[in-house]
Amino acid sequence: MTLFDLSGEIALVTGAGSGIGQAIAIGLAQAGADVACLDRAGGAGLSQTVASIEAAGRRAVALEADVREAVELEAAVRRVESGFGPLSVAVNAAGIANAFPAEEMKEADWRHMLDVNLTGLFLSAQAEARAMLPRGRGSIVNIASMSGSIVNRGLLQAHYNTSKAGVIHLSRSLAMEWAARGIRVNAISPGYTLTPMNLRPEVAEQRKIFEETTPLGRMASVEEMVGPAVFLSSRAASFVTGHDLIVDGGFVCW
Repeated sequence: MTLFDLSGEIALVTGAGSGIGQAIAIGLAQAGADVACLDRAGGAGLSQTVASIEAAGRRAVALEADVREAVELEAAVRRVESGFGPLSVAVNAAGIANAFPAEEMKEADWRHMLDVNLTGLFLSAQAEARAMLPRGRGSIVNIASMSGSIVNRGLLQAHYNTSKAGVIHLSRSLAMEWAARGIRVNAISPGYTLTPMNLRPEVAEQRKIFEETTPLGRMASVEEMVGPAVFLSSRAASFVTGHDLIVDGGFVCW
C-alpha cells in the first residue's frame, strides 16, 4: 500500500549499529527511504547496517556521534542533509540498560542512564526538529519501553524505568509543541525483545521468565518493531502524534 511507502524520504536512525535500531534502519530502507545510520564510535554493527540498506537498493551512510553531545548531533544532521537531502524521518533508538538495587546504585550510574536515554534522546530530537521545522514537515519516533509504563517484576532498574517514562512524556510534550508546525512525534514502547543484551547465555533463565509472563508466550524479535516504526513514520499515521505505541505481546494487560 502506498500509505506505508517511504520512497523519497530521508531518514536518520540513532542506535543503528545493533538491536532494534539496526532492524528499524534496515526496515525503513526496505520501505523506500534513504537512511543515515548513527551510533557511537567503534560500533561494529554500523557497517553491517549500511551494507544491508545498500543491498536493499537504497542510499546509506554511517555516522559516528555521542548522543550526549549536541554539537556532534547537529553536525550529523548537517551531513545527512548535505549528502542526501532534507531530513524528513527520524527514529531515536540509541539507549543503554543495566540493573542495580536502588539503595546501592552509584550516583554516576544514575546520571549516565539519564544522560544517554533521556537527555541524549532530547538532544537528538532537538537537532532533528531544527532541520525539519523550517520546512513544516517531518516525523520523529522515539524508542521508549513498556518499562516506562510498568515496573518489571524482579528487575532492579529504577534508573532505566525512570529514563523510559521520561521518553514517553517527552515525546508527548514535543508532539504538542511542534504539532502546529508540521512535525509529528510519537514513541514506541517495546516489551521483552531479543536484543543482543537478552541473547547473552547468562540471561537464558531470565528469558524463560520473560516468555512465561508475556501473554503471547514469547519475546519479540527486533524485526517486529519495524512495522510500528514504518507505520508511525509514514502517511498511514498522518493523524497520529503524541502517541505511545506499546508493542509488548500483551504484557501490560496483566
